[in-house]
Amino acid sequence: MSQEKPSVQSQHDENQIVSERRAKLEALRQNGNAFPNTYRRENLAAALHTQYGEQSKESFDEQAIKAKVAGRMVLKRVMGKASFATIQDMSGRIQLYISNDHTGEAVHAAFKHYDLGDILGAEGTLFKTKTGELSIRVTDLQLLTKSLRPLPEKFHGLTDQEQKYRQRYLDLITNEETRKVFTLRSKIIQTIRDFLVKHEYLEVETPMMHPIPGGATARPFSTHHNALDMALYLRVAPELYLKRLVVGGMEKVFEINRNFRNEGISTRHNPEFTMLEFYEAYQDYTYLMDFTEDMLRFVAETVLGTTSLQYQQQIIDFSKPFKRMTITQAIMTFHPEYTEKQLSSRDFLTERLTQLGIHYNPNDGIGGLQLSLFDETTEHLLFEPIFIIDYPAEVSPLARRSNANPDITDRFELYIAGREIANGFSELNDPDDQARRFMAQAKAKEAGDHEAMHYDSDYIRALEYGLPPTAGEGIGIDRLVMLFTDSPSIRDVILFPQLRREE
Repeated sequence: MSQEKPSVQSQHDENQIVSERRAKLEALRQNGNAFPNTYRRENLAAALHTQYGEQSKESFDEQAIKAKVAGRMVLKRVMGKASFATIQDMSGRIQLYISNDHTGEAVHAAFKHYDLGDILGAEGTLFKTKTGELSIRVTDLQLLTKSLRPLPEKFHGLTDQEQKYRQRYLDLITNEETRKVFTLRSKIIQTIRDFLVKHEYLEVETPMMHPIPGGATARPFSTHHNALDMALYLRVAPELYLKRLVVGGMEKVFEINRNFRNEGISTRHNPEFTMLEFYEAYQDYTYLMDFTEDMLRFVAETVLGTTSLQYQQQIIDFSKPFKRMTITQAIMTFHPEYTEKQLSSRDFLTERLTQLGIHYNPNDGIGGLQLSLFDETTEHLLFEPIFIIDYPAEVSPLARRSNANPDITDRFELYIAGREIANGFSELNDPDDQARRFMAQAKAKEAGDHEAMHYDSDYIRALEYGLPPTAGEGIGIDRLVMLFTDSPSIRDVILFPQLRREE
């Protein structure tokens, strides 16, 4: 991520501007409270445009429609006896007309010293300019907050990518597209919540700090609780706690919340991220695939108004049934040079992975080796929605084994636009099998696998009381928002992504 450091001259200019604005603030302090909190806004810009934007210019003269707005000044045009300003609130922008005749000479004179970025309150009547722009003829104007730092030059917005992430508040002020992304993110999450509640799921909250990290193969962040004198871990997944709730009789539950994984940062990974996890008793993974298709179609139709969306100049159509393939079927589909016999040979797989320079665990079975080949050669090619099914048991420590083949599990991962969006399976509810798999994970951890799971004896105890047949799934909210907002990086859809310490 390249960036240009501010020049000495530009830094000097900014320091000069800040100094001048501080002098103005000091003058305000001398005249009373420089940060008043008595002004109460009554109208939003977008609502005024929606309600009155189509009215004729002449109709405003007859009605004298009152408006009381507030927002940040983003444009300013000063003239002799009259000036224009544009303020921006949470909904959009509206133009103000400030004049000696209507606002008063003293207030207009004070306005001329206001700066871009200042937060104003304005009251007056609506009218349309000669060019047809809905505006407010201001009769009362107040400076509510003095801005000490200048907005980016000419209000063109931020161009430095790291500054956008580090100073998200400035990005939100200056970039309408950024505001749209995060508005859409909120709508996506709310629509998912509405869909699940409509299907009688109960929203719950489970712990964020775990005495034993579990629910996913990932390296956790660790901390220490002083009063209890015990190690704790930020959760890598809520799965084991949610399934404890199903044991307790809460048979349809979901949680939308944060997970934390101590791993690398990339365009698709942030160490703190948002997940949806949901569980339903007396269902299996095939039901979840159908349910997920329905949910994503519902979200697309509700939020975007269409089931066809564009991502990175390609169209993704959610109206069509999602494809379903095994790992080996997917590899052979996108790489016809491989045969099923080759992909079933451990010797071939290890030799091929070595030739391609792909890291793999030497202790992996054929299923794990196939997955390593798939991850590096095929995953990025899965653009259209596709469920990859029948994952090896050795890499699925919490999933139920297939009745037809105990070496694989009733599990899927959903891929869209070349990345994993969801992971779901029929839950393993055999406490003895789960205990054996935890033991295998514990041995892997002792052998140096930092992402292997711990042995969770209380979870085994919960299973011994009886977990009904259950299906569960996790969906990465951040990656889903990337998809729906056509964002190339996960940092574009997280308000405050993790960054290196600022120098």
